[in-house]
Amino acid sequence: MGSLLHNQYFATAAYFTVTGLMMILFLSIFELVTRYRVWHELKQGNMAVAMATGGKIFGIANIFRYSIQEHASMGEALIGATFGFFLLLVSYFIFEYMTPSFNIDDEIAKDNRAIGFTAMVLSVGFSYIIGASLTR
Repeated sequence: MGSLLHNQYFATAAYFTVTGLMMILFLSIFELVTRYRVWHELKQGNMAVAMATGGKIFGIANIFRYSIQEHASMGEALIGATFGFFLLLVSYFIFEYMTPSFNIDDEIAKDNRAIGFTAMVLSVGFSYIIGASLTR
């Protein structure tokens, strides 16, 4: 398998496939920890959920980008990105903890776009910090 990854087209397809599968897994984990049902809210046109979910998707992809760029093997990249995802998940819980006067999930479910936008920027911002840390 390692020698096949030297072919840029095979490597691209392999990283694309693995990242896509991990994206589904990681978004499913986010779905489990949020109080609202992401796909139901998206179908209803909830822009706050769309922004928060878009930030998570970008954040996960950005962490994978850094990890793939830094690590020599698919396994190392997967381990680094998985660790980065869990740090991104922790940042979401810290955001919830830092706002004791209201509940982040409830506000996003109510289509509070200010909170949805803040959640998006938090995910994007922390993905850069996490990704840069993976390259050290």
